[in-house]
Amino acid sequence: MRARASRLRSVSSSPESPALSVQGLVKEYPGGVRAVDGLDVLVKPGEVFVFLGPNGAGKSTTIRCVVTLAAPTAGSIAVYGHDVLREPDAVRRLVGYVPQEVALDRYLTARQHLELSARLYGIPRREASQRIESVLELVELRDRADDGVKGFSGGMKKRLDIACGLLHRPRLLVLDEPTVGLDLQTRYKVWDFVRALRDEGVSVLLTTHDMEEADELADRIAIIDHGRVQSQGSSAELKASYGGEMVKVDLGREPLEEADCKALASLEGVREVQRRGRSLLFVTANARDLAPRVAEWFEGRAGQPLRGLSFGPPSLGDVFLRITGHEIRDES
Repeated sequence: MRARASRLRSVSSSPESPALSVQGLVKEYPGGVRAVDGLDVLVKPGEVFVFLGPNGAGKSTTIRCVVTLAAPTAGSIAVYGHDVLREPDAVRRLVGYVPQEVALDRYLTARQHLELSARLYGIPRREASQRIESVLELVELRDRADDGVKGFSGGMKKRLDIACGLLHRPRLLVLDEPTVGLDLQTRYKVWDFVRALRDEGVSVLLTTHDMEEADELADRIAIIDHGRVQSQGSSAELKASYGGEMVKVDLGREPLEEADCKALASLEGVREVQRRGRSLLFVTANARDLAPRVAEWFEGRAGQPLRGLSFGPPSLGDVFLRITGHEIRDES
């Protein structure tokens, strides 16, 4: 955390304690709006744990409770064994928080931002100087350390924001949508930072809407919807839970009658048929065997080849949409 101006002393914690334990978390706002409704999560030390969920699922509210910016209505949260309500200062010393919106002063230099963070955390001046050089090296900003932030690109600002969140050497780093709006090169660079931190034993809690990002970084993923964890596990475990492989047909603008869907559902090997926009998805035990039968059916019906057909294992996006649905929701 960077928003609390208090001197921060070292905090002891049991090596057996989970990095983060959230049990039965409820957060209710005035008017009876329940943003989080009995959420349970356990983050192991040294792992990257990702929250996936649609807008309004409760991800951001959960994070605000974890970093002590919001108080839970019910349930418990502990960071390395320290309760967020009983020991908020201890939790703040253990947590680094990088919000989605960059929190920088455009008139300060990169070094001045880090010096300010060091003072807020009560880091001794000599030690602060060493740490500042270290994090500037990590985020590759040493050559721009004394330049004003107003001249930085969006990616450079995000890297500086991450550096500020790391300066007090947190054991749990919380990243809220860390690569939104970044170019491809900077996005990959942030991924490299996260991997390097994990290799050093830092636990990372990350929210994202980017399926590739979750696939690349997560040791485990929690899919959150309606304020609860709907499913969790590694990316491979979540994909395996889908129940089969996929055949996807591009329908284009061609309509498909209900009778056609029933006929396709009766093809040998089809477990389930799903409509997704202008595509038709088939769930099957063996996509390689089913794909020719699907193609043959469409070619026989239309008298011409398909616009497009692909097959293979389900993606993380397939799992996500099956669990959360397709409806667009407002952020909350």
